[in-house]
Amino acid sequence: MLGKGTQIADDHLSVRINGDSALFKGFAKVILEYDTQDYDFIKTNTNGYDDFVNHLNQTEWDEIVSMSGISKDRIEEIGNIISKSNSMIVCWAMGITQHKNSVSTIHDIVNLLLLGGHFGRPGAGVCPVRGHSNVQGDRTVGINHHPSESFLSAIDNEFGITSPRTSGVDTVNLIQGALENEFDVLLCMGGNLLSAMSDTKATAEAISNIGLTVQISTKLNRSHLVTGKRALILPCLGRTEIDEQETGNQFVSVENSMGIVHSSTGGLKPASKFLKSEVAITCSLGNALFGSSPINWSSFTKNYDLIRDSIQRVIPGFDDYNVRVREEGGFYLPNGPRDGPTWKTPSGSAEFISNELSTIDNSEGYVMMTIRSHDQYNTTIYGMDDRYRGVYKARRIVLMNPVDMQNESIEASEEIDLVSKFSGIERYAERWKVVPYSIPRGNIATYFPEANVLIPLDSVADSSNTPTSKSVVVNIIKR
Repeated sequence: MLGKGTQIADDHLSVRINGDSALFKGFAKVILEYDTQDYDFIKTNTNGYDDFVNHLNQTEWDEIVSMSGISKDRIEEIGNIISKSNSMIVCWAMGITQHKNSVSTIHDIVNLLLLGGHFGRPGAGVCPVRGHSNVQGDRTVGINHHPSESFLSAIDNEFGITSPRTSGVDTVNLIQGALENEFDVLLCMGGNLLSAMSDTKATAEAISNIGLTVQISTKLNRSHLVTGKRALILPCLGRTEIDEQETGNQFVSVENSMGIVHSSTGGLKPASKFLKSEVAITCSLGNALFGSSPINWSSFTKNYDLIRDSIQRVIPGFDDYNVRVREEGGFYLPNGPRDGPTWKTPSGSAEFISNELSTIDNSEGYVMMTIRSHDQYNTTIYGMDDRYRGVYKARRIVLMNPVDMQNESIEASEEIDLVSKFSGIERYAERWKVVPYSIPRGNIATYFPEANVLIPLDSVADSSNTPTSKSVVVNIIKR
């Protein structure tokens, strides 16, 4: 039998898709009205406060309510709680980052935290939750298509090489370039690019244009079926498997969303005695392509501590890496806003940044967001149930407001088709069953990756170039 459960929230606001920017501006207006700003923090640590206040004063409540879908009374109710908080953390994930105005929405989140001085003390700050294991750690150690000169110089000094200074491409630009036959080789370290990426049809066409695709993978997935003109699958050990090299059992290190670096050691017998680790495969490729000098690739394969020694010398914050990573719980990386607070900005202060409200024109359709189910981790689908939402044995479903269903004369479980239109191109996805759900009117939700076919490749967030998987305008076609 089920127990009473655990309360996970004191309140909940059902915000319209892409209405978060308006909501956080509303909270900030409430703080100004109650005059509960942390003036000492603002004076000591920030820049642009007066301009931000003027911007908020010019932002009308009617606009905030309309865009957020939340009444002024409710915004004031929650805003009053926020205004009295001594410490506040704001967490967000892809529900914030996958819109055209995602970066400006994050500005609004940070503005709210700055008003209350919620940095540099326990229980305060920003908490962006990444969508994949160790993606934050990848960026920390240099997986970046625009690496800094300081990083490249440190790499060159460590290994005696001259790194390319030409920027690389992000995933959207990769697919766009591959559609124009710009790339000869694609090497993927794990993942499932075909299923994870927006605009599945365009992504498949782009991948098939590449001369050679190489997948270093722990398990088979869709990206092994749609390949370049030539393709390699290089099976590798998973993190749960024992990784034994010449100097003994090895471990890798990862960084979690809290900025903590810790070890990860496998304990299971490998699925095959022929499996190589990701490190061994990468170093073998390096040795085959570039030889053993100036980089001694084989030494890195034999002893991963040597890799961490190099990271320590290249990346700030990894002092005594091999010692601290072996401590229980790992160690925190430097974090200026938390540790000081200090700010890596041209002004040396945290910046209040004011952006005008923007919204999606869905006058001729519905705003669709893609979501994950309970039985799913990113593109890996473990089952057909979604206990979070009461959906069972189905994935090709559309969550829709019952009033919208009534207005469209759509019955529960009725099959429909979806079509998105962007820059004159229509993208179709057929046979979806409609499920009544408590979602704001004018909004619908579908599962990722099944609905990726509807997300236009060229529809991306300003500045970050992230696909707008949470802001897709679609039309419903009854079958």
